Amino acid sequence: MRIVSIVGARPQFVKLAVICRAIEARVGWTHHIIHTGQHYDASLSGVFFEELGIPRPDHDLGVGSGSHGEQTGEMLKRLEPVLADEKPDWVLLYGDTNSTLAGALVASKLFLRTAHIEAGLRSYRRGMPEEINRIVSDHLGDLLFCPTASAMDNLRREGLGDRAVLTGDVMYDASITYRRVAEQRSNSLDSWRHGEFALATVHRAENTDDPERLRGIVSALEEIARAICPVVWPVHPRTKKKLGEMGLRVGKVTMIDPVSYFEMLLLEGRSRLILTDSGGVQKEAYFFQVPCITLRDETEWVETLANRCNVLTGACEGNITEAARGVDQAGPWTAAYGNGDASGLILTALESY
Repeated sequence: MRIVSIVGARPQFVKLAVICRAIEARVGWTHHIIHTGQHYDASLSGVFFEELGIPRPDHDLGVGSGSHGEQTGEMLKRLEPVLADEKPDWVLLYGDTNSTLAGALVASKLFLRTAHIEAGLRSYRRGMPEEINRIVSDHLGDLLFCPTASAMDNLRREGLGDRAVLTGDVMYDASITYRRVAEQRSNSLDSWRHGEFALATVHRAENTDDPERLRGIVSALEEIARAICPVVWPVHPRTKKKLGEMGLRVGKVTMIDPVSYFEMLLLEGRSRLILTDSGGVQKEAYFFQVPCITLRDETEWVETLANRCNVLTGACEGNITEAARGVDQAGPWTAAYGNGDASGLILTALESY
């Protein structure tokens, strides 16, 4: 079995690591990795390959940043000759980035079979680039690997049920494996003690590019740090740039540089609550049974909303601080994302297709 994985962004590297480990255990399987270069900063890309033990990419397209159209178009141009030369049995696509979209389009034009890992998610908000990427990738895919029952339901409603397979979430696989590794390592974050701080992440354009929304989030984080508990914020380079451009100053919140995946797992598992606009961090909060506040108006991970385990607040300062004061009401959490064997189920489905 000849497999090619297309990745380009930080969350995809984590999913890729799980699949790499599973493929290594299969006799007669070969696996080549194409890195589009969507995330090219060392703190967002290179360190992940080293830390997670992912083989170096067989092809690095070096696309870099740009507008959605510019970035996706460059990926299409650079991907086509590589996939045409590789001629894999399956092209694996991960999540909902521009790399996912480009891979789906090129593979379908070359009549290569595609399998979409993390299929069936819907926010039902077409204004999100990720939503378009998900929909197109699902409708072009041959096999659609769903992390949850609700994702399966979404695909059935769109007439794609015959291609859908319920596998559970590979990110849950990763959290089980790598949190154990992370806990065994000592690092500079050990001073952040369990249950004594809030963790924040902000990177989505809808929040960082809108001065009113970013101002509301920053004000809420400052109030939480002043009145509830310390807040630690690993700041995405793009977000840091926007804070400077808008003249937004942070005083009470502890801002730190981006952290590695292992360090992020430690911070998530030790925090009292998490505030984020990241889909992946929402899920990891759920895996670790840490109350989450999502700084968006919707979520594709609807299972997390049960029992106030996750609360949608948007970017309104009042809503965010009110939710932070009510985190002790969160729970119980359920096994909504599988049993930690998603990668094995994915490879079995590929093999038996």
